[in-house]
Amino acid sequence: MTGTVGRIALSVFRESVRDKVLYSLVLFAVLLIAVSYLIGQLTAGQDMKIIKDLGLAAISVFALLIAVFIGIGLVWKEVERRSIYSLLAKPISRPQFILGKYFGLALTLLVNISAMAVAYYLVLAFMATTFPPDVQASWPAPATDPRMLVAIALLLVESLVVTAVALFFSTFSSPFLSAVLTLGLWVIGHFNADLRNFEAVVASPAAAWLARGLYYVLPNFGAFDVKTQAVYGIAVPLSYVGVTVAYGAVYIALLVTGAVIIFSRRDFK
Repeated sequence: MTGTVGRIALSVFRESVRDKVLYSLVLFAVLLIAVSYLIGQLTAGQDMKIIKDLGLAAISVFALLIAVFIGIGLVWKEVERRSIYSLLAKPISRPQFILGKYFGLALTLLVNISAMAVAYYLVLAFMATTFPPDVQASWPAPATDPRMLVAIALLLVESLVVTAVALFFSTFSSPFLSAVLTLGLWVIGHFNADLRNFEAVVASPAAAWLARGLYYVLPNFGAFDVKTQAVYGIAVPLSYVGVTVAYGAVYIALLVTGAVIIFSRRDFK
């Protein structure tokens, strides 16, 4: 990361930290994780699994909201406030501008997901102190099972891909349209695996061919979801984690490159 890109990234991070919406999202996520403990008490014998599942879901949802609703405004805010003219008048290239914006939000996501993960483990640790050893022995995995960090790490990678998607759309569309397109792609991406077998449920070869093409083009967000394995203490193979992280990195690189190309061709005169 060059000095210019780093300065832009830190500026984005500081602006995101000052954003009241971001504080609200993180606070609500922390509260939801804490409330999951109370909800877990309603189902005898399933307390720990419910808390783990709700906690991971909370981290996933609020990381998504941070990525989308801050990501879509990274470029639009500068254009709307016309500060883009003064920025580009400085010795800052357009690729540096886009990369700085992306890395700034990536840093914001890293810090906030880490904070939510710490809160999540604190709730689980407290849970462990409220049950006798014989009850804890019936759980499929310890309350603070470190293997859940794999699920959280993949949620972070998924959020970084979503951020790249939001940034890509924000370079040529309005915030509302960018949010709709990003959320729509996220929903489709979680059902991407169904497109591969679409030919089994349709009679049209053209539709089956189109579905298979979309399967290879659209991001497969379902690949980052290993919450079920984490909740039940099932180890995720390191080979799977490595391939999934590499897949996310390639997708991020392609989207950020596309954002740089589109933004470099925009005329702000």
